[in-house]
Amino acid sequence: MDFRPDLMSTPVAAPPRLPLPRGPISEAVVTALAKVPPPRVLLRDVSADPFGEDLQLALYICYELHYRGFAEVDPAWEWEPQLLRLRGALEQGFLAGLRAEVPGGADVESVLDELLVERVDADGVSHHLRDAGEWWQMREYMAHRSIYHLKEADPHAWVIPRLQGQAKASLVAVEFDEFGGGRAARMHSRLFADLLEGAGLESSYGFYLDAVPAEMLATVNLMSLCGLHRALRGAMVGHFAAAEITTAPSAARMARALERLEADPRCTLFFTEHVEADAVHEQVLRHDVIGDLLAREPDLATDVVFGVQTTELLEDRLGRHLLACWRSGRTSLLHPLS
Repeated sequence: MDFRPDLMSTPVAAPPRLPLPRGPISEAVVTALAKVPPPRVLLRDVSADPFGEDLQLALYICYELHYRGFAEVDPAWEWEPQLLRLRGALEQGFLAGLRAEVPGGADVESVLDELLVERVDADGVSHHLRDAGEWWQMREYMAHRSIYHLKEADPHAWVIPRLQGQAKASLVAVEFDEFGGGRAARMHSRLFADLLEGAGLESSYGFYLDAVPAEMLATVNLMSLCGLHRALRGAMVGHFAAAEITTAPSAARMARALERLEADPRCTLFFTEHVEADAVHEQVLRHDVIGDLLAREPDLATDVVFGVQTTELLEDRLGRHLLACWRSGRTSLLHPLS
């Protein structure tokens, strides 16, 4: 048997270090995780802005224990009951905030169709970067997105055992592409690491966690929330479909922006890869995944709509934050890139 020693000798990347707290809740979590479980961690009052820095960071830290964890944190914390109770309370606040901000409904076809319609006067982040964005803004955008794209498609893998039949088979087919079709060098997370290096940025997993604001953390937390809860499986496939439907045209604009800025080809490759792949994924998710899921479980239509609407809500919040900062000439990160 060929054990491919050249691949087996690749060192395991170290997990990130715990981030700096941004309020009393995240401070309690960070302080507890620095110790061996189970010291007391719960706070009596976890009420906070559901989209604010403190709650979103605390929730992100709790979720990260289910991914790669943190360098100085005992792995036993992943399933520590008190921490899970705290996470549950934070999730309730986040979910309540999301439900208060979206209209809801059960018309899946309509909300998906709306994603395909782009206004003539559309002025989103990718439009700005394509037409007038500066290199420092592009690099900030990359730092923001690194919090997700260095683990791209990982949250969606949790929904696989919650599906059946064609929905499961088709979602796995999409995930297979996301993970490079079996080739590590073509995994989308690896392509994004190459992009960061091509832009002169740090490609270590979680490196920019201390720099990204709540608006970015919330977009990733939504995926983890829906992926970790079987009850939200409909929302997860709704999110996945919304992301794939909107990615192809956005990626095309990003590729043109990078060409205009004469970026390293490694930067452009990540986006050109998504233009073709996500156009196909859109159809698979819409018809084969969502279609089959709702044929089996029609009551999940409201959850699918919730997943689509909350994805758009959080992306719009992030986009408004980025453009407001850039148009005023200031950094969109908590501290500027060096």
